[in-house]
Amino acid sequence: MTDWDEGSVYYSYQSLETPGSSGAGLDDGEITGAKARMRFGKFLLDFSERNRYLYRERMLNGINAGEPSLSVSLDHLQEYDEQLASCVRKNPGFYAPILELAAGEISVRLRNDTDADELVASHGDENETASEIRRRSNVQVVLTSTEMPKYIRELQASNISSFVRVSGIVTSASKVQCKAVAIRLECKNCRSRITLRVPPGIGGVVIPRSCQRLHAEGEAPCPIDPYVVLPDDGEFRDQQIIKLQELPEEVPTGEVPRTVMASLDRALSGRLSPGMRVSLFGIYSIFSPRERSRAQNVGGPGTGATRTPYLHVLGMLQNSDAGAGGRSELTTFDLEEEEQMQRLVRTPNLYELIVSSIAPEIYGFDDVKRAVAVMLFGGSRKHLPDGTRIRGDINVLLLGDPSTAKSQLLKFVEKVAPISVYTSGKGSSAAGLTASVIRDGGSSGDFRLEGGAMVLADGGVVCIDEFDKMRIQDSVAIHEAMEQQTISIAKAGITSVLNARTSVLAAANPVFGRFDDTRSADENIDFQTTILSRFDLIFMVRDTRNEEMDYAKAQFVLQLHQRGGAARANSGEGGDESHLSLETLKRFIAYARSRCAPRLTHQAAGILRDTYVRMRQQVRQNDEDSVVPITVRQLESLVRLTEGLAKMSLSALITEAHVNEAIRLFKSATMESVAAGAVNLDGRLSDALKLEVERAQEVMQRRLPIGSSTSKRKVIFELKNQGISDQSARLAIEFMNKRGDVELRSQRKLIHRVR
Repeated sequence: MTDWDEGSVYYSYQSLETPGSSGAGLDDGEITGAKARMRFGKFLLDFSERNRYLYRERMLNGINAGEPSLSVSLDHLQEYDEQLASCVRKNPGFYAPILELAAGEISVRLRNDTDADELVASHGDENETASEIRRRSNVQVVLTSTEMPKYIRELQASNISSFVRVSGIVTSASKVQCKAVAIRLECKNCRSRITLRVPPGIGGVVIPRSCQRLHAEGEAPCPIDPYVVLPDDGEFRDQQIIKLQELPEEVPTGEVPRTVMASLDRALSGRLSPGMRVSLFGIYSIFSPRERSRAQNVGGPGTGATRTPYLHVLGMLQNSDAGAGGRSELTTFDLEEEEQMQRLVRTPNLYELIVSSIAPEIYGFDDVKRAVAVMLFGGSRKHLPDGTRIRGDINVLLLGDPSTAKSQLLKFVEKVAPISVYTSGKGSSAAGLTASVIRDGGSSGDFRLEGGAMVLADGGVVCIDEFDKMRIQDSVAIHEAMEQQTISIAKAGITSVLNARTSVLAAANPVFGRFDDTRSADENIDFQTTILSRFDLIFMVRDTRNEEMDYAKAQFVLQLHQRGGAARANSGEGGDESHLSLETLKRFIAYARSRCAPRLTHQAAGILRDTYVRMRQQVRQNDEDSVVPITVRQLESLVRLTEGLAKMSLSALITEAHVNEAIRLFKSATMESVAAGAVNLDGRLSDALKLEVERAQEVMQRRLPIGSSTSKRKVIFELKNQGISDQSARLAIEFMNKRGDVELRSQRKLIHRVR
């Protein structure tokens, strides 16, 4: 026998009981429906916590507020009645509707409703099916638990029909639809009517192909398929179908994220949208897609053997805090962690310690690492009285030569950020970054929203590598997400606004692959002003040729290869005195973002105001038409930088030291980019350089006949022999190329004289 034949067979309980079967199918140790109903009602009335009848108060509050749902913790039920809690976990499909009926009875009693006698009279009826019990209950019991969640990829056939907890991120959500609980059928021939109960979750019910009425002897039977549905006589409930995907940080390297469908009904429907991180509690169930149902009816070989799994949701937990992006465990810290974070805050030179912990395998680039550290902590989000929201997330652009560790830095940020998504510009489309509207593959053909990378990273960081390789129409799509932090969709009849409260860390190369010193900054940067103004910090990462620096860099890289991965593996567990461990840094970032919201003092605001006015005046006096404009957005960038620096020390107020460091970072990054380039942005040259460039052009015009071609390297060599500097020679070639006197061919290696 092969391994394929040795797998176990698991049986599922899909709530398809028949009358008289309430006790059937129960294992040893499980209690009957009537006893479970009585014991759960007693639990709701008698359970107390801190001298308060917790669930009695919740039900009274729900009655007064008209709330039809009741949240019940299985941990409380386990503490009060261990056997009943165990039965609910093992067989939730059978016990969940019984719990709802018990809650409905207690609700009626608390309301002093006249229907209480009817409910109590049927208390001992053991011949009710789950569908009949569910129909009579008017209270939805929402189950939660503190048990450890399962990974989506861990769900197997052995989990079918059992109670599970699954954590993930919502990638798509359908609109709320009406799901039939009971349908009324009428025979077209004899006008007799029957009622069919529909099981909960995904799936339908089989309509009989023959009339169920008993015909008199000699009476002609009704024809085949006589029943028609009476929609006005049916019972319906709200239902929403979502797709839950594994959290990006939990997906193994090289694996495709797993997804699972989930069905939410009644009070749980309509509460989730793409990008939310949630924990769902429910029954791991299966259903047969419509296509397979048709194949099964045909009777082909092997049809109907496979089923599609889904989660019938009985409860959920979500964090409404935008800073955590809907992931509650990120903002939950025990007492030991709180003490550890407070000890860390008291560490001297904490700012430098955090900076040294950012990508310690990368040599140098200290200001870039400082900017990344500030971005990870982020600023404070503001909500104005008119509903306007000012973003607090910081966007950083790394524009530089190849082999300057930009991609490696992005990969590190993906690991250390509490919530992160890594993508490449070449392989990303506008829909993949923002959101898309796709048609449901089911029979309804409805459209549903599916969130992209910036929606999935809500509350975290999006790392976009090869940003310069993106198409213009794709980069334009993220304009709204980078400033307003929302994504508006108006397609296929769907008008919606999704949250994209995320920082953007992008890496790009200049137009010519690396910086060309003979060209101005706007020629090296092939980005629109609209996208550049949305970045708070723009770094030009240069691969400078310096013998002393090259020696130190080579020594660092070789030592890193000699040590191998052992040093970083050890530091990843506990760290050392020079830097924090990866996990400690990750938890401290989450702690600071959730606990600290620094405010701007009058003194700090005055310094920022004067600095902004001075920078604007400097640009105006120099008559610079900069590719990176200095606008009010840059003033807000300075505010966010100061807030991020204050968060590192958990400071409630922004000090002068924070402001000075933010201004220094801004000037070393964005303002340096504004002033970059061998040629001033207005195209003016110094007098000495201008004379030398003109002499180089005259030499080229004498030595290079019209219509001839020669290599660029040879021309520069001859100009140097004439006593002309390398910079002036290259500038002369570029100026003649701009005027159309020469053409640069063969990847700019060949000069052709045109006129």
